[in-house]
Amino acid sequence: MKKSIYIIALALFLSACSEERYVGLADVEKENIANTLPSDAMEGELLIKFVPEMTEILDATSKSRSLTSRSGIPSTDEILDILNAYHFERVFPVDSRTEERTRESGLHLWYLIRFDEGTDLQKAADKLSGLGEISQIQCNRKIYKSYNQQKRFIPGSTTDVHSRNVNDLPFNDPGLCYQWGYINRGGYDFEKEWAKTIAGSDVNCEEAWEKCTGDPSIIVAVMDEGVMWNHPDLEPNMWVNEDEIYGDRTDNDNNGYQGDRYGYNFATDRGYLATTGSNDTGHGTHVAGTIAAVNGNGLGVCGIAGGNWAKGQEGVKIMSLQIFDDMYAATVAMEAKAIKYAADNGAVVLQCSWGYNSSLANELLGFTPGPGSEEEWVAAYPLEKDAFDYFINNAGSPNGVIDGGVVIFASGNEYAGMPAYPGAYSKCICVSAIAADFTPSTYTNYGVEVDLSAPGGDGEYYGTPGMEGDEGGMIYSTWVNEGKPTYGYYDGTSMACPHVSGVAALGLSYAAQLRKHFKGEEFVELMKNSAVNIDSYFRGNKLSHYNHTSPGYSVTLKDLSEYNGKMGRLVDAGSLLRAIEQGGSAMRVPNVYVSPDNVVEIDLKLYFVKGEELTYTCTVADNSIATANVAGTTLTVKGLKVGTTTAVLRTSNGQEQTITVTVRKNAGNNGWM
Repeated sequence: MKKSIYIIALALFLSACSEERYVGLADVEKENIANTLPSDAMEGELLIKFVPEMTEILDATSKSRSLTSRSGIPSTDEILDILNAYHFERVFPVDSRTEERTRESGLHLWYLIRFDEGTDLQKAADKLSGLGEISQIQCNRKIYKSYNQQKRFIPGSTTDVHSRNVNDLPFNDPGLCYQWGYINRGGYDFEKEWAKTIAGSDVNCEEAWEKCTGDPSIIVAVMDEGVMWNHPDLEPNMWVNEDEIYGDRTDNDNNGYQGDRYGYNFATDRGYLATTGSNDTGHGTHVAGTIAAVNGNGLGVCGIAGGNWAKGQEGVKIMSLQIFDDMYAATVAMEAKAIKYAADNGAVVLQCSWGYNSSLANELLGFTPGPGSEEEWVAAYPLEKDAFDYFINNAGSPNGVIDGGVVIFASGNEYAGMPAYPGAYSKCICVSAIAADFTPSTYTNYGVEVDLSAPGGDGEYYGTPGMEGDEGGMIYSTWVNEGKPTYGYYDGTSMACPHVSGVAALGLSYAAQLRKHFKGEEFVELMKNSAVNIDSYFRGNKLSHYNHTSPGYSVTLKDLSEYNGKMGRLVDAGSLLRAIEQGGSAMRVPNVYVSPDNVVEIDLKLYFVKGEELTYTCTVADNSIATANVAGTTLTVKGLKVGTTTAVLRTSNGQEQTITVTVRKNAGNNGWM
């Protein structure tokens, strides 16, 4: 029976989903600043990066004054005086837990300057660019969200009848039968006799879920609109900063952000995650559901790494990095803060269903082309690039599941033969979208820079031409409607991207289960190598209907051979988990750094397979330097005097590890460095 569907006109992002657009300005490169400062740069603000030799002076200035308008560097301050600058602030707030690596990455050298109203920014940039102590200058600007009201979001109901084989599905969530991107056994018709579907055009959750359904130690940061943290199908799998009170104006954990209990709203600089604005689309909530909606709770939909409620198994955790809030948008400085925040607060996967337009975007369709090469993007967005590199290099832990972070981006939806940046950055995983028959989704960007493909839906292919509200072949997930939790359909590379993020999170969950350790780049290569080549499906032509929900739709015919070698390989959760069994290295208990008369505690079950079922003993070589005892699975090491010794850990099943114990006066007492 045909569903009853309510049509709601919403603003949908274009370069991260076929119904969405993010429009940004080019930042300023110091070398040609006079020619590249955008006319619509954010008024009265510039971002500058100092050379490392200025660190000591900048530190002295910040220590002497809590709020300052000057740097303490005479030549810089002379120009700031001339320009009537009234605010001088380090971009990234100090977090004592991560300040050492912040400095190693050079992020402490980025500063935001504000000038009096009416200051000529071009003149200011030109004057500052002549200083030897400044290495880079760029404007601060907002990432704007624009929308096309001709585009539609499709609400749905999990009580609807659907033409799909629902026998023997792994979980009892009623919406799972609509989530063909997880398990596609064929037999769909999406109400259309001519629309093809092919079994296996999915991410192979059915095989993977037999081994693992998720692990709460893995955190995925969703950089998007805000995630509805209290959605009943998401709340159990939301990341929680236990030290913070939601939305409070106190920074209880001293990480530089107030009230950040479930993440942070970088668009409005507060801990309150907003999802009810008239221009909010529910996009972030939809993305989060694909990754980690709760499995097996008999409610709504499933997430790829959502755990198993019936067995008491939690899924991966979602951290919300809100960069769009109704009419508000994060500046490039706040965007960079969001990326660093994710790494510093435990996220190991950065989910990014957004980006700039492709350089090959069709201007006749209303797209403004973006950066055309990695060099061009790096020159235009140096702060953004530095922030992504920080996440890639510093997320995770050398003693955890992954040493480094995984950044996953949508390729964009401008029907273009090149993906958009930052997704096309060589250190990111760039994701294109496919339909339920392995063919490229009509809107998807493609190109040799694309790494992986995943189900993104294709309303232009499966939808009824000229009919509003047809959800055929789209992606079903959690959603927000008028401030209330619900479910609905989107399509786009925005939807393909969280399929890959969910598989990455599921793979890392399985590695945690097996107590396996991976380098970040090693895990990324494993994801690529375990994926499936689908070029053999790119034969003949594909018929679709551009702007298909409007009576003014147009028929398009695409030669599929154009996509060969340019869609990436189809991500495969089952294959990835099998590869994880053979890859990586055994997790190691971290070496201990402790100060005299203080203790360090380590939970040993995190480092041995089925560690919660084992018993442990520990022998210290020199008990005059440190002592150790084990209670349950907790190892407690106490420092006695300055020096170094070793400790041997043994398990009840015959495993053994030796760690180094260093007692020193300035130890951080955190168990690892």
